[in-house]
Amino acid sequence: MEKTWTAVDHYLTDLLIGSDPALVNALVGCDAAGLPAIAVSPPQGKLLSLMIRAQRARRILEIGTLGGYSAIWLARGLVPGGRLITLELDPKHAAVASANLAHAGLAGWTEVRVGPAAESLRQMIAEGIEPFDFVFIDADKVGYPEYLELVMKLVRPGSMIVANNVIRDGEVSNAASADPLVQAIRRYLHAVASDRRLESTAIQTVGSKGYDGLSFAVVTSG
Repeated sequence: MEKTWTAVDHYLTDLLIGSDPALVNALVGCDAAGLPAIAVSPPQGKLLSLMIRAQRARRILEIGTLGGYSAIWLARGLVPGGRLITLELDPKHAAVASANLAHAGLAGWTEVRVGPAAESLRQMIAEGIEPFDFVFIDADKVGYPEYLELVMKLVRPGSMIVANNVIRDGEVSNAASADPLVQAIRRYLHAVASDRRLESTAIQTVGSKGYDGLSFAVVTSG
């Protein structure tokens, strides 16, 4: 089935998205630097960008930069004068991402912050930083529950929180799973479901990235 999923992804990419020099350059740069090939697919990236445009988001937070491929998609959805802050643990990954964002012409309204994401989030909370309109979580899965707790202090009613890789090849429904990543995602989803400030759903996805999915939550109250 993965062969079919990948073929459909390629068809949709060619038909609806096309080849984009900045995005191609980002993937080439990531590969040359030895980064893992775990960035979102082009259809997933375009979906995030369209959601941001529809929301008219002015401030975006990304947790998990890798090589900046998804950050390019996110930043392109911003309204004029908007800003993206993306958090990355690995300095090497951050350097690749900064170069890719600059090549895409996005350096002026994007910022890559290096360090443990939880620490960066706490620092922004302490700074009293302006709330974010859109949050994309795509980092270490064990950290997802803590990231949600901290992110809730950095958003406002109307903000959207999207988390990637929440289906785990279907294992997310297995309460007895011995995989700590699966259990972390289950804790994240249960935290989202039990938070009365959030209205949420999740979808399963298939494609060139295999069988996984995304969760979506809108902040309904402060």
